[in-house]
Amino acid sequence: MTFIIISILLIIILWLIIDYTLGRKNHLSQLERRTFPIRESNIQIFTNGPELFHDLFSELKAAKQHIHILFYIVKNDQFSQEFLTILTEKAKAGVETRLLLDWAGSLTISRTTIRDLKTAGVNFSFSQVPKLPFLFYSSQVRNHRKITVIDGKIGYIGGFNIGKEYINKDPKLSPWRDYHLKVTGEGVHDLQREFLFDWREAAKTDLLYNTVYFPDLSKGPFRHQILPSEGIFIEETYSALIRKAESSIIIGTPYFIPSPQLFSDLRNALKRGISVTILVPFKSDHLLVKEASFFYFRRLIKEGANVYEYMKGFYHAKVIIIDDCICDIGTANFDKRSLFLNHEINCYVFNKVFIDEVKAILQKDIQNAKKMELSDIYNIRLWGKIKEMAAMSISHFL
Repeated sequence: MTFIIISILLIIILWLIIDYTLGRKNHLSQLERRTFPIRESNIQIFTNGPELFHDLFSELKAAKQHIHILFYIVKNDQFSQEFLTILTEKAKAGVETRLLLDWAGSLTISRTTIRDLKTAGVNFSFSQVPKLPFLFYSSQVRNHRKITVIDGKIGYIGGFNIGKEYINKDPKLSPWRDYHLKVTGEGVHDLQREFLFDWREAAKTDLLYNTVYFPDLSKGPFRHQILPSEGIFIEETYSALIRKAESSIIIGTPYFIPSPQLFSDLRNALKRGISVTILVPFKSDHLLVKEASFFYFRRLIKEGANVYEYMKGFYHAKVIIIDDCICDIGTANFDKRSLFLNHEINCYVFNKVFIDEVKAILQKDIQNAKKMELSDIYNIRLWGKIKEMAAMSISHFL
Protein backbone atom coordinates (compact mmCIF):
# COMPACT_ATOMS: atom_id res chain seq x y z
CA MET A 1 0.00 0.00 0.00
CA THR A 2 2.80 2.39 0.91
CA PHE A 3 4.52 1.60 -2.39
CA ILE A 4 1.33 2.40 -4.31
CA ILE A 5 0.88 5.74 -2.52
CA ILE A 6 4.51 6.74 -3.13
CA SER A 7 4.21 5.72 -6.78
CA ILE A 8 1.07 7.82 -7.24
CA LEU A 9 2.75 10.82 -5.59
CA LEU A 10 5.80 10.46 -7.83
CA ILE A 11 3.59 10.28 -10.92
CA ILE A 12 1.73 13.42 -9.86
CA ILE A 13 4.98 15.27 -9.19
CA LEU A 14 6.37 14.18 -12.55
CA TRP A 15 3.19 15.32 -14.30
CA LEU A 16 3.36 18.72 -12.59
CA ILE A 17 6.98 19.18 -13.63
CA ILE A 18 6.31 18.21 -17.25
CA ASP A 19 3.12 20.28 -17.40
CA TYR A 20 4.87 23.37 -16.01
CA THR A 21 7.98 23.00 -18.19
CA LEU A 22 6.11 22.48 -21.46
CA GLY A 23 3.44 25.02 -20.53
CA ARG A 24 6.00 27.74 -19.91
CA LYS A 25 7.87 26.90 -23.09
CA ASN A 26 4.62 27.21 -25.03
CA HIS A 27 3.75 30.46 -23.24
CA LEU A 28 7.10 32.10 -23.99
CA SER A 29 6.98 31.04 -27.64
CA GLN A 30 3.76 33.02 -28.14
CA LEU A 31 4.73 36.20 -26.30
CA GLU A 32 5.06 39.57 -27.99
CA ARG A 33 6.80 42.30 -26.04
CA ARG A 34 4.65 45.42 -25.91
CA THR A 35 6.63 48.61 -25.37
CA PHE A 36 4.89 51.92 -24.92
CA PRO A 37 6.65 55.27 -25.45
CA ILE A 38 7.52 57.77 -22.74
CA ARG A 39 4.45 59.94 -22.21
CA GLU A 40 3.61 63.14 -20.38
CA SER A 41 0.53 63.05 -18.14
CA ASN A 42 -0.86 64.31 -14.88
CA ILE A 43 -0.49 61.67 -12.16
CA GLN A 44 -2.08 61.64 -8.71
CA ILE A 45 -1.22 59.07 -6.04
CA PHE A 46 -3.68 57.55 -3.55
CA THR A 47 -2.50 55.66 -0.47
CA ASN A 48 -5.72 54.71 1.32
CA GLY A 49 -8.77 52.90 0.04
CA PRO A 50 -11.65 55.13 1.14
CA GLU A 51 -10.10 58.16 -0.58
CA LEU A 52 -9.27 56.22 -3.76
CA PHE A 53 -12.65 54.59 -4.12
CA HIS A 54 -14.54 57.80 -3.40
CA ASP A 55 -12.68 59.32 -6.33
CA LEU A 56 -12.97 56.25 -8.57
CA PHE A 57 -16.67 55.71 -7.92
CA SER A 58 -17.37 59.40 -8.57
CA GLU A 59 -15.60 59.19 -11.93
CA LEU A 60 -17.44 55.97 -12.81
CA LYS A 61 -20.79 57.58 -12.07
CA ALA A 62 -19.85 60.51 -14.31
CA ALA A 63 -18.83 58.30 -17.27
CA LYS A 64 -20.55 59.21 -20.54
CA GLN A 65 -19.34 56.72 -23.16
CA HIS A 66 -17.36 53.69 -21.99
CA ILE A 67 -15.95 52.06 -18.87
CA HIS A 68 -13.20 49.46 -19.07
CA ILE A 69 -12.12 47.75 -15.83
CA LEU A 70 -9.69 44.96 -15.07
CA PHE A 71 -9.12 43.72 -11.51
CA TYR A 72 -7.34 40.72 -10.12
CA ILE A 73 -9.78 40.45 -7.21
CA VAL A 74 -13.42 41.41 -6.81
CA LYS A 75 -14.79 39.88 -3.64
CA ASN A 76 -18.29 38.66 -2.86
CA ASP A 77 -19.07 41.24 -0.16
CA GLN A 78 -21.07 44.41 0.39
CA PHE A 79 -18.39 46.77 -0.90
CA SER A 80 -17.92 44.70 -4.05
CA GLN A 81 -21.69 44.79 -4.55
CA GLU A 82 -21.61 48.58 -4.36
CA PHE A 83 -18.97 48.59 -7.10
CA LEU A 84 -20.91 46.16 -9.29
CA THR A 85 -24.13 48.12 -8.78
CA ILE A 86 -22.45 51.22 -10.23
CA LEU A 87 -21.41 49.25 -13.30
CA THR A 88 -24.89 47.79 -13.65
CA GLU A 89 -26.52 51.22 -13.48
CA LYS A 90 -24.08 52.71 -16.02
CA ALA A 91 -24.68 49.82 -18.42
CA LYS A 92 -28.45 50.26 -18.11
CA ALA A 93 -27.97 53.96 -18.84
CA GLY A 94 -26.29 53.12 -22.15
CA VAL A 95 -22.62 53.44 -21.20
CA GLU A 96 -20.48 50.71 -22.77
CA THR A 97 -19.21 48.77 -19.75
CA ARG A 98 -16.62 46.01 -19.75
CA LEU A 99 -15.44 44.12 -16.68
CA LEU A 100 -12.53 41.70 -16.89
CA LEU A 101 -11.57 39.68 -13.79
CA ASP A 102 -8.87 37.15 -13.16
CA TRP A 103 -10.43 33.70 -12.87
CA ALA A 104 -8.47 32.62 -9.79
CA GLY A 105 -8.45 35.95 -7.98
CA SER A 106 -12.21 36.51 -8.39
CA LEU A 107 -13.37 32.93 -8.00
CA THR A 108 -15.89 33.89 -5.32
CA ILE A 109 -18.00 35.89 -7.78
CA SER A 110 -21.21 33.90 -8.10
CA ARG A 111 -22.81 32.74 -11.32
CA THR A 112 -25.92 34.66 -10.32
CA THR A 113 -23.94 37.89 -10.04
CA ILE A 114 -22.33 37.34 -13.44
CA ARG A 115 -25.72 36.58 -14.98
CA ASP A 116 -27.20 39.76 -13.49
CA LEU A 117 -24.30 41.84 -14.81
CA LYS A 118 -24.73 40.47 -18.30
CA THR A 119 -28.50 40.91 -18.18
CA ALA A 120 -27.97 44.58 -17.31
CA GLY A 121 -25.69 44.98 -20.33
CA VAL A 122 -22.27 44.70 -18.70
CA ASN A 123 -19.80 42.92 -20.97
CA PHE A 124 -18.12 40.44 -18.63
CA SER A 125 -15.28 37.97 -19.04
CA PHE A 126 -12.81 36.02 -16.95
CA SER A 127 -9.11 36.28 -17.74
CA GLN A 128 -6.62 33.40 -17.49
CA VAL A 129 -9.08 30.53 -17.21
CA PRO A 130 -7.08 27.27 -16.81
CA LYS A 131 -7.07 25.18 -19.96
CA LEU A 132 -5.65 22.03 -21.44
CA PRO A 133 -3.16 20.72 -22.35
CA PHE A 134 -1.10 22.54 -19.69
CA LEU A 135 -3.67 22.63 -16.94
CA PHE A 136 -1.28 23.14 -14.01
CA TYR A 137 0.80 25.83 -15.70
CA SER A 138 -2.22 27.78 -16.95
CA SER A 139 -3.78 27.62 -13.48
CA GLN A 140 -0.70 29.36 -12.07
CA VAL A 141 -0.52 32.17 -14.63
CA ARG A 142 -2.76 34.94 -13.32
CA ASN A 143 -3.75 38.35 -14.59
CA HIS A 144 -2.63 40.46 -11.64
CA ARG A 145 -3.19 43.80 -13.40
CA LYS A 146 -5.52 46.49 -12.08
CA ILE A 147 -6.59 48.88 -14.82
CA THR A 148 -9.54 51.24 -15.06
CA VAL A 149 -10.14 53.49 -18.07
CA ILE A 150 -13.12 55.86 -18.17
CA ASP A 151 -14.21 57.44 -21.47
CA GLY A 152 -10.67 56.92 -22.72
CA LYS A 153 -9.62 59.99 -20.71
CA ILE A 154 -9.11 58.89 -17.10
CA GLY A 155 -7.03 55.92 -16.01
CA TYR A 156 -6.18 54.14 -12.76
CA ILE A 157 -3.39 51.65 -12.03
CA GLY A 158 -1.93 50.30 -8.80
CA GLY A 159 -2.24 47.83 -5.98
CA PHE A 160 -5.86 48.11 -4.78
CA ASN A 161 -8.51 45.52 -5.63
CA ILE A 162 -12.22 45.45 -4.78
CA GLY A 163 -13.16 44.05 -1.38
CA LYS A 164 -13.86 45.14 2.17
CA GLU A 165 -10.23 44.81 3.29
CA TYR A 166 -9.22 47.53 0.80
CA ILE A 167 -11.45 50.06 2.57
CA ASN A 168 -10.29 49.02 6.06
CA LYS A 169 -13.28 46.81 6.90
CA ASP A 170 -11.24 43.68 7.64
CA PRO A 171 -10.08 43.77 11.28
CA LYS A 172 -7.10 41.49 10.59
CA LEU A 173 -5.60 43.66 7.84
CA SER A 174 -6.73 47.18 8.67
CA PRO A 175 -5.73 49.78 7.88
CA TRP A 176 -4.75 48.67 4.39
CA ARG A 177 -1.78 50.64 3.00
CA ASP A 178 -1.33 50.67 -0.77
CA TYR A 179 -0.29 52.95 -3.64
CA HIS A 180 -2.59 53.56 -6.61
CA LEU A 181 -2.25 56.09 -9.43
CA LYS A 182 -4.83 58.19 -11.25
CA VAL A 183 -3.62 59.20 -14.71
CA THR A 184 -5.06 61.91 -16.92
CA GLY A 185 -3.36 62.87 -20.18
CA GLU A 186 -1.78 60.99 -23.05
CA GLY A 187 -0.64 58.04 -20.90
CA VAL A 188 -4.26 56.88 -20.65
CA HIS A 189 -3.97 55.64 -24.24
CA ASP A 190 -1.48 53.00 -23.11
CA LEU A 191 -3.68 51.82 -20.24
CA GLN A 192 -6.54 51.58 -22.72
CA ARG A 193 -4.45 49.56 -25.16
CA GLU A 194 -3.35 47.18 -22.46
CA PHE A 195 -6.93 46.63 -21.27
CA LEU A 196 -8.13 46.02 -24.84
CA PHE A 197 -5.25 43.62 -25.45
CA ASP A 198 -6.30 41.59 -22.41
CA TRP A 199 -9.94 41.84 -23.42
CA ARG A 200 -9.14 40.44 -26.85
CA GLU A 201 -7.28 37.53 -25.29
CA ALA A 202 -10.11 36.73 -22.85
CA ALA A 203 -13.32 37.66 -24.69
CA LYS A 204 -12.06 36.99 -28.24
CA THR A 205 -13.24 40.44 -29.33
CA ASP A 206 -10.74 42.81 -30.96
CA LEU A 207 -11.41 46.47 -30.18
CA LEU A 208 -7.80 47.65 -30.29
CA TYR A 209 -8.19 49.60 -33.50
CA ASN A 210 -11.49 51.28 -32.67
CA THR A 211 -10.65 54.99 -32.52
CA VAL A 212 -13.66 55.76 -30.33
CA TYR A 213 -11.69 54.43 -27.37
CA PHE A 214 -8.73 56.72 -28.05
CA PRO A 215 -9.83 60.38 -27.92
CA ASP A 216 -7.33 63.18 -28.34
CA LEU A 217 -5.54 63.78 -25.05
CA SER A 218 -3.35 66.62 -23.87
CA LYS A 219 0.07 66.31 -22.28
CA GLY A 220 0.67 66.67 -18.55
CA PRO A 221 3.64 67.65 -16.36
CA PHE A 222 4.98 64.19 -15.48
CA ARG A 223 7.13 62.12 -17.84
CA HIS A 224 6.35 58.43 -17.44
CA GLN A 225 6.21 55.09 -19.21
CA ILE A 226 3.73 52.23 -18.92
CA LEU A 227 5.37 48.79 -19.06
CA PRO A 228 3.30 45.58 -19.12
CA SER A 229 4.83 42.17 -18.47
CA GLU A 230 3.66 38.56 -18.70
CA GLY A 231 5.90 36.31 -16.66
CA ILE A 232 8.99 37.64 -18.42
CA PHE A 233 10.73 40.97 -19.10
CA ILE A 234 10.13 42.45 -15.65
CA GLU A 235 13.16 40.73 -14.14
CA GLU A 236 15.49 42.27 -16.71
CA THR A 237 13.87 45.67 -16.22
CA TYR A 238 14.35 45.56 -12.45
CA SER A 239 17.86 44.20 -12.88
CA ALA A 240 18.85 47.06 -15.17
CA LEU A 241 17.45 49.62 -12.73
CA ILE A 242 19.32 48.14 -9.77
CA ARG A 243 22.59 47.82 -11.66
CA LYS A 244 22.41 51.47 -12.78
CA ALA A 245 21.80 52.78 -9.24
CA GLU A 246 24.46 55.23 -8.08
CA SER A 247 23.35 56.20 -4.58
CA SER A 248 20.11 54.64 -3.31
CA ILE A 249 17.53 51.91 -3.89
CA ILE A 250 14.20 51.88 -2.04
CA ILE A 251 11.84 48.92 -2.44
CA GLY A 252 8.35 48.66 -0.98
CA THR A 253 6.59 45.33 -1.46
CA PRO A 254 4.21 43.04 0.44
CA TYR A 255 6.20 39.96 -0.63
CA PHE A 256 9.98 39.91 -0.95
CA ILE A 257 11.06 36.74 -2.79
CA PRO A 258 13.58 37.90 -5.41
CA SER A 259 14.99 35.81 -8.22
CA PRO A 260 18.65 34.73 -7.96
CA GLN A 261 19.53 37.47 -10.47
CA LEU A 262 17.84 40.27 -8.51
CA PHE A 263 19.20 38.97 -5.21
CA SER A 264 22.70 39.07 -6.70
CA ASP A 265 22.07 42.57 -8.10
CA LEU A 266 21.06 43.89 -4.67
CA ARG A 267 24.09 42.31 -2.98
CA ASN A 268 26.37 43.81 -5.61
CA ALA A 269 24.74 47.20 -5.10
CA LEU A 270 25.55 46.99 -1.39
CA LYS A 271 29.15 46.14 -2.25
CA ARG A 272 29.28 49.28 -4.40
CA GLY A 273 28.20 51.37 -1.42
CA ILE A 274 24.60 51.86 -2.57
CA SER A 275 22.04 52.45 0.18
CA VAL A 276 19.40 49.70 0.02
CA THR A 277 16.14 50.15 1.96
CA ILE A 278 13.34 47.57 1.88
CA LEU A 279 9.87 48.05 3.39
CA VAL A 280 7.62 45.02 3.91
CA PRO A 281 4.57 44.32 6.09
CA PHE A 282 4.86 42.88 9.59
CA LYS A 283 1.49 41.20 9.14
CA SER A 284 1.06 38.58 6.44
CA ASP A 285 -2.04 38.01 4.33
CA HIS A 286 -0.88 34.73 2.76
CA LEU A 287 0.55 31.52 4.16
CA LEU A 288 4.37 31.21 4.14
CA VAL A 289 5.17 34.40 2.16
CA LYS A 290 6.82 36.03 5.16
CA GLU A 291 8.94 32.96 5.95
CA ALA A 292 10.03 32.79 2.30
CA SER A 293 11.76 36.18 2.67
CA PHE A 294 13.92 35.30 5.68
CA PHE A 295 16.72 33.66 3.68
CA TYR A 296 17.20 36.82 1.61
CA PHE A 297 16.89 39.24 4.52
CA ARG A 298 19.57 37.44 6.55
CA ARG A 299 22.11 38.00 3.79
CA LEU A 300 21.04 41.53 2.89
CA ILE A 301 20.90 42.84 6.46
CA LYS A 302 24.28 41.29 7.23
CA GLU A 303 25.70 43.05 4.16
CA GLY A 304 24.28 46.46 5.05
CA ALA A 305 20.67 46.70 3.85
CA ASN A 306 18.02 48.37 5.99
CA VAL A 307 14.84 46.31 6.22
CA TYR A 308 11.70 47.69 7.86
CA GLU A 309 8.44 45.97 8.80
CA TYR A 310 5.33 48.13 8.53
CA MET A 311 3.38 47.96 11.79
CA LYS A 312 0.35 50.19 11.23
CA GLY A 313 -1.89 47.75 9.37
CA PHE A 314 -1.05 45.77 6.22
CA TYR A 315 1.43 47.14 3.67
CA HIS A 316 0.53 46.10 0.11
CA ALA A 317 2.24 48.82 -1.98
CA LYS A 318 4.53 47.98 -4.89
CA VAL A 319 7.16 50.69 -5.36
CA ILE A 320 10.80 51.07 -6.34
CA ILE A 321 12.75 54.33 -6.29
CA ILE A 322 16.24 54.50 -7.81
CA ASP A 323 18.52 57.49 -7.06
CA ASP A 324 15.56 59.89 -6.83
CA CYS A 325 15.45 59.64 -10.64
CA ILE A 326 13.01 56.81 -11.37
CA CYS A 327 9.93 55.77 -9.43
CA ASP A 328 8.11 52.56 -10.30
CA ILE A 329 4.57 52.05 -9.02
CA GLY A 330 2.28 49.35 -10.35
CA THR A 331 0.92 45.89 -9.75
CA ALA A 332 4.10 43.78 -9.63
CA ASN A 333 5.37 42.51 -6.30
CA PHE A 334 9.07 41.94 -5.74
CA ASP A 335 8.60 38.17 -5.86
CA LYS A 336 9.00 35.23 -8.21
CA ARG A 337 5.29 34.97 -8.98
CA SER A 338 5.20 38.51 -10.39
CA LEU A 339 8.55 38.00 -12.14
CA PHE A 340 7.86 34.66 -13.80
CA LEU A 341 4.12 33.92 -13.79
CA ASN A 342 1.73 36.83 -13.46
CA HIS A 343 0.57 39.36 -16.01
CA GLU A 344 1.53 42.73 -14.49
CA ILE A 345 1.61 46.39 -15.42
CA ASN A 346 3.82 49.10 -13.94
CA CYS A 347 4.21 52.85 -14.36
CA TYR A 348 7.73 54.30 -14.33
CA VAL A 349 7.76 58.02 -13.50
CA PHE A 350 10.76 60.23 -14.22
CA ASN A 351 9.59 63.50 -12.64
CA LYS A 352 11.42 64.74 -9.52
CA VAL A 353 8.39 66.51 -8.06
CA PHE A 354 6.38 63.29 -8.16
CA ILE A 355 9.30 61.21 -6.89
CA ASP A 356 9.78 63.59 -3.95
CA GLU A 357 6.09 63.18 -3.10
CA VAL A 358 6.39 59.38 -3.13
CA LYS A 359 9.58 59.53 -1.06
CA ALA A 360 7.76 61.59 1.56
CA ILE A 361 5.01 58.95 1.65
CA LEU A 362 7.61 56.22 2.05
CA GLN A 363 9.36 58.07 4.84
CA LYS A 364 6.06 58.35 6.68
CA ASP A 365 5.46 54.63 6.19
CA ILE A 366 8.96 53.83 7.45
CA GLN A 367 8.22 55.90 10.56
CA ASN A 368 5.30 53.51 11.12
CA ALA A 369 7.62 50.52 10.79
CA LYS A 370 10.21 48.81 12.94
CA LYS A 371 13.69 48.02 11.72
CA MET A 372 14.32 44.30 11.29
CA GLU A 373 17.32 42.99 13.18
CA LEU A 374 19.25 39.82 12.41
CA SER A 375 18.13 38.41 15.76
CA ASP A 376 14.50 38.63 14.56
CA ILE A 377 15.13 36.06 11.83
CA TYR A 378 17.91 34.00 13.34
CA ASN A 379 16.31 33.21 16.68
CA ILE A 380 13.19 31.48 15.38
CA ARG A 381 11.74 28.31 16.84
CA LEU A 382 11.59 24.89 15.25
CA TRP A 383 8.11 25.40 13.80
CA GLY A 384 9.29 28.64 12.21
CA LYS A 385 12.25 26.87 10.65
CA ILE A 386 9.97 24.16 9.27
CA LYS A 387 7.71 26.80 7.72
CA GLU A 388 10.72 28.57 6.22
CA MET A 389 11.94 25.34 4.61
CA ALA A 390 8.47 24.70 3.22
CA ALA A 391 8.23 28.27 1.93
CA MET A 392 11.56 28.09 0.12
CA SER A 393 10.60 24.83 -1.56
CA ILE A 394 7.49 26.40 -3.19
CA SER A 395 8.60 30.05 -3.30
CA HIS A 396 8.08 30.20 -7.07
CA PHE A 397 4.32 29.79 -6.57
CA LEU A 398 3.66 31.84 -3.41
